Amino acid sequence: MSRAASAILSMSVVVAGALVPAQAADDASARWWAHVSFLANDDLQGRDTGSEGHKKAAAYIAEQFKAAGLAAAGTSGYLQPVQFTSRQIVEAQSSLALVRDGKVEPVALGPDAAFSMRIDPAPQVEAPLAFVGYGLSIPELKIDDLAGQDLRGKVAVYLLGSPAGVPDALSAHAQSAAVRWAALKKAGALGAIVLQHPARLEPPWERSTLARLQPAMSLADPSLDDTAGQQVSIAFNPAHGERLFAGSGHTFAEMVAIADTRKALPVFPLTTVVRAKVTVETTTVTSDNVAGKLAGSDPALRDEYIVLSGHLDHLGVGGAVNGDRIYNGAMDNASGIASLIETAAALARAAGKPKRSVLFVAVTAEEKGLLGSRYFATHLPVPPKAVVANINMDMFLPLFPMKSVMVFGLDESDLGASVRTVAAAMGLAVQGDPEPLRNRFIRSDQYSFVGQEVPALALKVGYTPDSPDAKTHAAWSKERYHAPSDDLQQPVDREAAVVFNDMLVRLTTAVADQPQRPRWNDKSFFKRFAAPQ
Repeated sequence: MSRAASAILSMSVVVAGALVPAQAADDASARWWAHVSFLANDDLQGRDTGSEGHKKAAAYIAEQFKAAGLAAAGTSGYLQPVQFTSRQIVEAQSSLALVRDGKVEPVALGPDAAFSMRIDPAPQVEAPLAFVGYGLSIPELKIDDLAGQDLRGKVAVYLLGSPAGVPDALSAHAQSAAVRWAALKKAGALGAIVLQHPARLEPPWERSTLARLQPAMSLADPSLDDTAGQQVSIAFNPAHGERLFAGSGHTFAEMVAIADTRKALPVFPLTTVVRAKVTVETTTVTSDNVAGKLAGSDPALRDEYIVLSGHLDHLGVGGAVNGDRIYNGAMDNASGIASLIETAAALARAAGKPKRSVLFVAVTAEEKGLLGSRYFATHLPVPPKAVVANINMDMFLPLFPMKSVMVFGLDESDLGASVRTVAAAMGLAVQGDPEPLRNRFIRSDQYSFVGQEVPALALKVGYTPDSPDAKTHAAWSKERYHAPSDDLQQPVDREAAVVFNDMLVRLTTAVADQPQRPRWNDKSFFKRFAAPQ
């Protein structure tokens, strides 16, 4: 029996512990899925940043915001155009090799390694390599993997991860591109080669490497360039990682084994020189953020703002997987945008409006490195200090019934306490990130607001570790994450999305109505960046 048929046969359904009229739940499910279906349709060609499909998606969201009664909060109506520099490798005119003892070993682009086009690479680089462990510099914990090494004129090789004892959010922050490059640049390095732990590849190398031929971007505003001066950036297939360590007296397998124990990694020079030649085609691209505003109801609080965000872009048209080249991004992140639209509509039609104002923002270029949210967070339509919190939805994955909510940033601010209060009222459990070494706290748009001193978190449908739901989640990540199969044909639990959206409405209202603006918790690393309140 279908979900729709079972709903018709009953007078009511249970949603998060509360009886809700069956027709209301069914209507909410249908509305949410209608948004997902439009945004993830093949006609939009995967909503790549700056593409025609992305423009259609942005126009659709603007229409939905207008229909909900939101005021326009862009620089051009609901739209905020953002300028990007787009770079695409000309692989036929590019090459990579390792030189050892005078012998040149070609490195195959694709199977073995890939150049990152998120930086502005030098046309040619030839430099010795040095292994810098995790490549971390965390003065607060007296951790400095770069100390005592001569990195001048060298390319640093590091393994993603961190030793035990580093708080999860701080570990993720220290591994962000901006923080890591700042440390490497200060130490004299001219570039980096990154190795992922073989057990934590997300998505698998064979699929992720297909994206190397797609355009990558950076913000056109040079003041927002976090990688200035980096001459080369290379992702190396961990299956072939031993090639980098040959002759050093160490092996990549040894480094992985140490990382598995969460101990500090050794640092040492490598006997290899990297030789890189990169030819790039550069263009300028414009792509839109979409922003709408719901005015607060309290004269004393309406000049403060909660930002609800999600990214509207995905990967566009890329390398074929099982004959399909359209990366629809149904869950990543048409689902989150659909929830953003439904939350806006619900709050706008509520009898009692939130006391603080709410900005609803669909950002572009998340898949290019959180660029759209970075631009929005630094080019706000309201005074910067007026933004008091960010709640982000990205790939929240309603794949099974929602019994708990997963929160990235749960213990960083008192927003976590608000989540716990709302979840308890709905009969939902609350959990932090069960896989912190994947650094998901910095991998979506909430991190752009954290960088501007704004307490922020991201929400997903939770699951119990080692449960059938956890296996479903892991299988989705392996098979559908950043794959064409993240489409409208996949199994989705639409009732879980209804519960998630209900939680968003309640949480946004709770944060908007609380007397004090949200604050970083005393033990949070990010508290030290916050301006006095």
